[in-house]
Amino acid sequence: MTARLRPTHAEVDLDAIRANVHTLAAAAGDAAVCAVVKADGYGHGAVPVARAALDAGASWLAVALVEEGEELRDAGIDAPILVLTEPPPAGVDRLLAARLTPAVYTARFGRALDAAGRGRGEPVAVHVKADTGMGRVGVPPDGWEGFLAEAAGWSGVRIEALWSHMARADEPDAPTTAEQQDRFDAFLALAGEHGIEPALTHTANSAATLVQPRARRDLVRVGIAMYGLSPSTEVTADGHGLVPALRFVTEVGFAKRVTAGTPASYGHTWSAPADGWLASLPVGYADGVPRLLSNRGEVLLRGLRRPIVGNVCMDQLLVWCGDDEPHVGDEVVLLGGQDGARVTADEWAAWAGTITYEIATGITRRVPRLAR
Repeated sequence: MTARLRPTHAEVDLDAIRANVHTLAAAAGDAAVCAVVKADGYGHGAVPVARAALDAGASWLAVALVEEGEELRDAGIDAPILVLTEPPPAGVDRLLAARLTPAVYTARFGRALDAAGRGRGEPVAVHVKADTGMGRVGVPPDGWEGFLAEAAGWSGVRIEALWSHMARADEPDAPTTAEQQDRFDAFLALAGEHGIEPALTHTANSAATLVQPRARRDLVRVGIAMYGLSPSTEVTADGHGLVPALRFVTEVGFAKRVTAGTPASYGHTWSAPADGWLASLPVGYADGVPRLLSNRGEVLLRGLRRPIVGNVCMDQLLVWCGDDEPHVGDEVVLLGGQDGARVTADEWAAWAGTITYEIATGITRRVPRLAR
């Protein structure tokens, strides 16, 4: 492999992933754990994260795309893999060739799988998804009866699981989670009337696994929490003993002393408040540092918080160091810990007006992930 020339990289602590899976499994009680590794393992690297999660006791994996499932199979991972979103019917052959388990919520896709299963002489195991209030994808309530009546007659399909997704599980006091659970129970009862008795039911995401006992059922799907990141400001990682697995670091690439009033970066949105030192870092929004952190975010340099000043550029950003002279090669931590201090994804999300999910998945592929 060609040596890296730029010091910017992300370190992924697989022991933290394993510890988080153990913590989540304990919260889940008797429910099995499905590790969600879509979007390249929420930006942490799907293959190493999947292996670590399985090592720690997860029995399922979940992805959003057939292509993501194929990547895991190409890496030699043999565990059951649920594809959370229907691909086009033209993708059925690839899905089955990779031994992936499809989510089903339209009759059109179910019929394509039924035909494929009959053609192979072996039913295709599927997980049928009901929309119980998320309002995104899933068999809508007014279509439950017709869908289940038809699905019960598919000889090329075996309904292994029935499932749904919670819209507000990360708001512990929101009444909608209980309402969705009631609707899901109604869906299960209706399925039973049609002779559908699944081996598994599942409705819990990370937040529901942690704070919504009724949602846990037979299987929990843990995503953001497995990476040690908070599902919301009300359901925090720290509050549940979860450990951040990613550390995003770079080095000082250039340093200079400037006089008071010196403007810096595009638009001159910042000027030096006094004589002092500016450090340039070889990292920017093309790497996943939100431009919204301009004049708002902070980094760690020698264990001290230093403000990001001026507009974040595509490949660089500036840090104000005051009277402390930075040196080229000094380690700078964008996310994670250094010398007892820490900058968190929760903070980035607050500064950027977004959620931790977007922070993690926004770190781009040009930032090498170094799993350890």
